Amino acid sequence: MTSSDAELLADRTPLPSDLDSRLREHLTFLIEVDQLKTILRASPLAAADRRENDAEHSWHLALMVMVLAEYADEPIDVGHTIKLVVVHDLVEIYAGDTPIYDTKLGESQQEREEAAADRLFGILPDDSGRQLRALWDEFEARQTPEARFAKAIDRFQPLLLNWMAKGGTWRTPGVTANDVRSRKAAIGEGSAALYDAAMQLIDEGERRGWARTS
Repeated sequence: MTSSDAELLADRTPLPSDLDSRLREHLTFLIEVDQLKTILRASPLAAADRRENDAEHSWHLALMVMVLAEYADEPIDVGHTIKLVVVHDLVEIYAGDTPIYDTKLGESQQEREEAAADRLFGILPDDSGRQLRALWDEFEARQTPEARFAKAIDRFQPLLLNWMAKGGTWRTPGVTANDVRSRKAAIGEGSAALYDAAMQLIDEGERRGWARTS
């Protein structure tokens, strides 16, 4: 793999010239992904009056995998699932966040994120880059029990934040309670229990007027 010709964060304060070259590539990548802390999502925080960033989201998902693993429909490797949720949004450093209810932006999401994956994982040594890219591809494909549960958690986490915000992004203009239910269908691919809980929260939110009735 080859890194992009674009400036990297590490270029602003170059690492020592005599540093081991392989380690330099790893550290350059780790510096670059610090940008994840700056990518804002649409979801509100439960604990403060501001929006969540991607790094906070990824941490929350990792903890949720640990706590909620017993609700997976199939046996999962918890450690591997945590790797999937930690890696899956890294591409948003270059591609940006795509709000779940922004259908127009969603049309270009796959193309933008594929290009971002090529660029970002290309910073790493070839073998390390392939390993992380494989995790990202696995999450996107949702063909393994771990990927299905990781996606379920990724869709369930914003639901909790929106519940705490008394609607949050459910109040997006033009979005109805049925739209919310449709976007949360992927939860059912990894966990029937979490899907049932999600539908209960949406139903109650609709009753309380936090989401528009279709």
